[in-house]
Amino acid sequence: MRTRRAALGTIAGAVSLALTLSACGETSESGGSGSTDGTIGIAMPTRASERWLTDGKSVVKDLETKGYKTKLVYGDDDPKAQVAQVGDLIEQGVDALIIAAIDNKSLNGVLQKAADADIPVISYDRLILGSANVDYYVSFDNEQVGRQQARFIIEKLGLEDGKGPFNIELFAGSPDDNNTRYFYDGSMHLLQPYLDSKQLVVRSGETSLDKVTTLRWDGATAQKRMSRILSKSYNGKTVDAILSPYDGISLGVLAAVKEYGYGPDGKDLPIVTGQDAELASVKSIIAGEQSQTVYKDLRELATVAANMADDLLKGRTPRINNRRGYKNGVKDVPAYLLQPASVDKSNYSYVLAGYYTPEQLK
Repeated sequence: MRTRRAALGTIAGAVSLALTLSACGETSESGGSGSTDGTIGIAMPTRASERWLTDGKSVVKDLETKGYKTKLVYGDDDPKAQVAQVGDLIEQGVDALIIAAIDNKSLNGVLQKAADADIPVISYDRLILGSANVDYYVSFDNEQVGRQQARFIIEKLGLEDGKGPFNIELFAGSPDDNNTRYFYDGSMHLLQPYLDSKQLVVRSGETSLDKVTTLRWDGATAQKRMSRILSKSYNGKTVDAILSPYDGISLGVLAAVKEYGYGPDGKDLPIVTGQDAELASVKSIIAGEQSQTVYKDLRELATVAANMADDLLKGRTPRINNRRGYKNGVKDVPAYLLQPASVDKSNYSYVLAGYYTPEQLK
């Protein structure tokens, strides 16, 4: 009898032709009503971010609707703990794994165990690098996220009309998250010409990706870095814009600039971008503090992941829309990418309609 891993090889070939809440170590176990088609392990990176709590709940809900049992674990930003959790899920005999990696290179050994057990692996939102044992990838168009953030800055500063120079500081995500590079490259594709022409000036001089990353996407870490930059590089000067890749970082840098006299009773707040449309940041946008965020409907992402897992386990070819764009260092991982949407004070009410209730946004 063919193994599931062999069947996956057949499916991958068909695709190619067609396209020429729990603490570390604990498991939240759920099961839907009716018939059970198997058990799927879900490994999420942290409970410290609203978005990952939403992801976990949404994936569980979609899989249970399809008749699967689920085992949901959170690694609490500890790569070693996540490796152990995934290993435990494999030992428990799950039928498939959906993994949002904390460290994109730390899972290689445990994924070999998954392959040996014929357990397919879906990389969720963050591409797992360096392993041949990643079968599919589901995420958003991450370069487009960065472009939307950069486009907002360009439009608000009037750079295309020749206005400037303006001072900008650059922030990026965690260095161990593959998405960080895509977000940053997308932004810099649009911002670099204005840096070259001196319409945008980075007074700190920190522009290379290795200088602007924020470990674990931590807002407090971003706040400390922004405070250091302001004290060192902005005596008598004003920062006009801050490229922030994520809402938690955005709130951190806003806290820093407000400590340095920006706000209603001082200098105008800089333009600050963001990502994930987390509730606190949407409220900040409504209040006129954070300027923009990028909305990614996590419900849709969860549905794609659940559908993909269901297809894999039932011998169907999963739907993808990107065959070669996501290389993990060993293979081209077939992917399904969703489109993000830029959100600011002018459009939040209709872009986010149905995602948050009016009462939540008060």
